[in-house]
Amino acid sequence: MVWLVIGGPLVVVVAAVATAVIAYTGADSIVSDPEAVRQATTQPVAATPAIQARNHAATASQNGR
Repeated sequence: MVWLVIGGPLVVVVAAVATAVIAYTGADSIVSDPEAVRQATTQPVAATPAIQARNHAATASQNGR
């Protein structure tokens, strides 16, 4: 029974260290170029009509119907 008391928390500590190593080594780089950020945030042209249709369907009509 002693091995459960010692082994359980030890497995958790080893898993936490392994997760920290994976998170640190696999971290994405920070984008500091404003042009790259601007290109990533612009909507593609193909999605624009769908977004306009969604917004049109969600708004009330002008004549009250």
